[in-house]
Amino acid sequence: MIVVGVDGSRSAVDAAHWAAEEAAARGDTLRFVHAYVVPMYGYPESAATFPQLREGMRHQGTEWLDEAREAAGKVAPGVTVETTLAEGEPVSVLVEESRRARMTVLGSRGLGGFTGMLVGSVAVGLAAHGHSPVVVVRVPQQPLPPEAPVVAGVDGSEASTAALRFAFAEAADRRAPLTVVRTWRGIFLDEAVPRYPLRVDPHEIEAGERAALTEQVGPLRDSHPDVAVETVVVRGRPVRTLLEYAEGARLLVVGSRGRSGFKGMLLGSTSRALVVHAPCAIAVVRSTPGE
Repeated sequence: MIVVGVDGSRSAVDAAHWAAEEAAARGDTLRFVHAYVVPMYGYPESAATFPQLREGMRHQGTEWLDEAREAAGKVAPGVTVETTLAEGEPVSVLVEESRRARMTVLGSRGLGGFTGMLVGSVAVGLAAHGHSPVVVVRVPQQPLPPEAPVVAGVDGSEASTAALRFAFAEAADRRAPLTVVRTWRGIFLDEAVPRYPLRVDPHEIEAGERAALTEQVGPLRDSHPDVAVETVVVRGRPVRTLLEYAEGARLLVVGSRGRSGFKGMLLGSTSRALVVHAPCAIAVVRSTPGE
């Protein structure tokens, strides 16, 4: 099942389109969810009572769910669609829904988004706490060519291996090529004082990074022989490098935390930055559901 958060925004409709295509490719059920919180104060009670306000918000939510259902039907008319209207804080509701989802999908910006804000707070919160892979959808400025790849950022961590499995499955289902990117950066090249050079050969480090990437990709490449895979090792900063490779990609996939993630930090700094700034749809994948 694919869960999609709906809030009446254009971005939510884009998410519905993306999820409908995904459901059609995988034979999944679509579940559209709208959550709302009725304000206890801050509105003119002379204009509406609390029950009237609640009923108005329920009616509006139902209309938005119907809009999402209609949008999905235009893209994938044969897909089974469910709808859920829930009273509660949106992140909490969607986190609970994600427990039984194969993935949870959101638009990049909701109705409450500020101009210029590339991603809403609900998307960031769900990426940090969701139990399933979380996909934040952005619509490209122009249609993607068939050769547009799925891009996976890996670093050898358990979370990045889970992300790589997800990326291979996406590339296989969409008959798209896969680009796997690993970055490295050493202080001996960037910050070391020339008078005190460290005796480390950067070529040896890059060779080691390539070997580690080959070892991580190998088993999944063997199990997905139909996926065209390109592996890339780049000296540079992870966020900047992955943003460059994400230009023109159909999907960017990363783990929820990398090797440097602190215990208890559910969303690493690299993943969070990419959720906010990625130019394409981005999936954040946990190594263990509900981690």
